[in-house]
Amino acid sequence: MESFSLILAIVVVTALAFDFTNGFHDTANAMATTISTGALKPKVAVAMSAVLNLVGAFLSVEVANTISKGLVDETGIRPEVIFAALVGAILWNLLTWLVGLPSSSSHALMGGLIGAAVASAGIGAVNGDVLVTKVLLPAIAAPIVAGVAAMLASRMTYSLGRKADGKAAAKGYRAGQIASAGLVSLAHGTNDAQKTMGIITLALIAGGSLAPDSDPPVWVIMGAGLAIALGTYLGGWRIIRTMGKGLTDLQPQQGFAAQTSAATVILASSHLGFSLSTTHSVSGAVMGAGLGRKGGVVRWSTATRMFVAWGLTLPAAALVAALAEWVCRLGDWGTALVAVFLVASSFAIWRISRREIVDHTNVVDDDTAGAAEPAGVVTTAMAAVSPPPAGVTEDLAATVPAPATTPDPKAPSAATTV
Repeated sequence: MESFSLILAIVVVTALAFDFTNGFHDTANAMATTISTGALKPKVAVAMSAVLNLVGAFLSVEVANTISKGLVDETGIRPEVIFAALVGAILWNLLTWLVGLPSSSSHALMGGLIGAAVASAGIGAVNGDVLVTKVLLPAIAAPIVAGVAAMLASRMTYSLGRKADGKAAAKGYRAGQIASAGLVSLAHGTNDAQKTMGIITLALIAGGSLAPDSDPPVWVIMGAGLAIALGTYLGGWRIIRTMGKGLTDLQPQQGFAAQTSAATVILASSHLGFSLSTTHSVSGAVMGAGLGRKGGVVRWSTATRMFVAWGLTLPAAALVAALAEWVCRLGDWGTALVAVFLVASSFAIWRISRREIVDHTNVVDDDTAGAAEPAGVVTTAMAAVSPPPAGVTEDLAATVPAPATTPDPKAPSAATTV
């Protein structure tokens, strides 16, 4: 390492702080369904996820190379630009965590990097081909592919298990769900921890500490893995609540199908170097699994808010990062001002979150999960043309308690079945 300036040290620390927020923001991707179905206790689930995130960080560097070598032109990118990008990504992560929306930490980082790079060097600093093929197209395709796969897998699982012994099959599905949750955690470490590795590597190249086109050093891989594991262990309980109970109600069969489908999509994208959103993949799989069971619940108002957050992530993070880059351009005092703003804003968001505490003790409570929701137009129409459930009492529903009591169809506040 040739040099390590103060601004470079600030960028590395800020990148690890983003990785930490990525960990607790995305814990729900791996463990929300496992917790909501009772397959694992909340604290056990997040501890298991943290360990596997750390292991996954060492499995590949393809996604890291996409970010450090492909998304933006390394020429002319200063460490201050990367610092501004991280500011935009961290603030978006914290805001969406506060309201319990499972938005994409990956796209927040990509948006921040794009906004800061454009503000610093113009639109030509962004490699459009890489942006489209390895960021935008996977963002659209991943939830659709994972959702369809999870829906088909859920229906197949119920069909094949209809004549199985209830108690034995229930134990088998719970064990399978734990295994698939571990696979999602491993995939998350493989994909998301690499994004921070890529950002730190890009900063080291911009600061002259690494040669161009270098792979992430071992200490960068270790630091990113530990930061995301620590964030995962603390648990993003607000988003776990939304993903596990607020979006749909899942039985172990559906949880197993959702997590297996999502893990397959994430691992395949990591191998190809796609900067995929694990949140998009898992959310799509959860909704697909919800539609895969007769009588399943999908809360479309929550899903709509989530879709809006997805659409706003890239531009919102890009705008904040561009403004931060403009202030950093004023000199050292400008960079210090941005740093103070980031710390103060983060503290304010944390203080607001204390007004309604969500943790492992109440994350699966029905009264906090938004279980009761008026019937939406789409859901009502689908329910009207769907055949009534048949033979459900013969399968695992007879032995596994349903997450929510079947509501009176005349009750205006009941959850709608699809």
